Amino acid sequence: MIIEQRENDLILKGVKCLSLPLTLDCGEAFRWEEQEDGSWSGVAFSKFLNIKEENGDFVLKNTSPEDFEAVWRNYFDLDRDYAAICERLKRDPLVAQTIDEYYGIRILNQDPWEALVSFVISQQNNIKRIKGIIKRLCEAYGDEVAEGAYSFPTAERLSALEVSDLEAIGAGYRAKYIKRLADDVASGRIDLSEIKAMELDDAKKALLDIYGVGIKVANCALLFGFQFVECFPVDVWMKRVLEYYPDGLPECFKGYEGIAQQYLFHWARNNL
Repeated sequence: MIIEQRENDLILKGVKCLSLPLTLDCGEAFRWEEQEDGSWSGVAFSKFLNIKEENGDFVLKNTSPEDFEAVWRNYFDLDRDYAAICERLKRDPLVAQTIDEYYGIRILNQDPWEALVSFVISQQNNIKRIKGIIKRLCEAYGDEVAEGAYSFPTAERLSALEVSDLEAIGAGYRAKYIKRLADDVASGRIDLSEIKAMELDDAKKALLDIYGVGIKVANCALLFGFQFVECFPVDVWMKRVLEYYPDGLPECFKGYEGIAQQYLFHWARNNL
């Protein structure tokens, strides 16, 4: 990857296997919106970004090299060789078909706190409603980091609220889960950085001990917020996919089960 600066913008050249629409709108993150010019705008780690692909290059508007190194390099997982991983995954015929059709899906390395709250909100919900709830949550209790763009509210900020405040933005029965989680993280009873440093099985157990967190929420948070790319979330779509693997997941998935899962999840939503 080559990084060039053009006035206030950064240009990334030579990035392989990155599709903005497939990565930013595939159900792993809920704060990105496509703009009329085909670019995408969103907020992560309290930084606003507008990014667009132009002739194979990626233009990060009004982005400093410091912010790129501090946030966006890791967020888009740009140091991982996805092209090589996809070639390995393609040893499986079903994934090979899926990668050929939907090439460019990446796992975003999101903030653990935001990812965990987002997937608590995702329970028994669809993507449109999830995005709406999170948008209202950020507008009400986050900080404005660019015009009309807000940071994800901290645990301390949400801990100061009542359950009724969270119900008012449409969180429904999930409001009590968010409130308890915010209280526990703000007080230090739950240390998300400590969980992130654990082995996968221990991290999963720690998340499952949290009020309102079940196996699907835990696995999604681990994959998308805690950087466990070997985690393999299973929902109704993936249960259908697993019927194609009666003998278990193929060996070529090992270590990258979460990346394979995202391809299979996208294939299932569009084909089953």
